[in-house]
Amino acid sequence: MKKIQTPLTDEVIRSLKSGDEVAISGIVYAARDAAHRRLCDLIAQGKELPIPLKGAVIYFVGPTPARPGAVIGSAGPTTSGRMDGFSPILLAAGLKGMIGKGYRNDAVRDALKKYSAVHFAAIGGAGALLSQYIVSAETVAYEDLGTEAIRKLELKDFPAIVAYDCFGNNCFKEVKN
Repeated sequence: MKKIQTPLTDEVIRSLKSGDEVAISGIVYAARDAAHRRLCDLIAQGKELPIPLKGAVIYFVGPTPARPGAVIGSAGPTTSGRMDGFSPILLAAGLKGMIGKGYRNDAVRDALKKYSAVHFAAIGGAGALLSQYIVSAETVAYEDLGTEAIRKLELKDFPAIVAYDCFGNNCFKEVKN
């Protein structure tokens, strides 16, 4: 398992290959489609974003409320395809990684190559387990979206697989073949 730290650099991204198991540590932003839409609208308007995208990773997650004494509730990945229309815009603006589950479309895969970025897969259905790798969580934007608000998460050895690398390879195709 490769240990990687956010923010991601081009050097780290180029070292990752489809199918690699990784343990991600550092700051990651939680956001789903409603937040993605707002971020893309701000980019289109040339306005400042509420989070820094340069080298950033976004986790497609809408966590459940935290139990008393817990940092966060269940935090399993959302279907990545729901963000396909927004991801190329965010990648062009500096985003370097995404965490979700399932397939990405051709436009996203092309943008991963063009902007030297990577998409990680997390295990769906394991939200309670994955929440154990989140050591802090703070809402930083769009609180009105509830569970879909943007949260700043600090991860410690969060397990994921490189689903799509910056070279155009994808683990789904490789496993199928």
